[in-house]
Amino acid sequence: MWVITVHSKNNIQMFEFDTKKEAKEAFKGIRGYKILTEDLL
Repeated sequence: MWVITVHSKNNIQMFEFDTKKEAKEAFKGIRGYKILTEDLL
């Protein structure tokens, strides 16, 4: 599972994806400070 964590002024959001390809496509369209990580559990 791949997770994008997005930090904005007063908010933190997390989005989960099944594949790296899906996550990277979504990552391109998200504005702000963001981190893409892989959850190995």
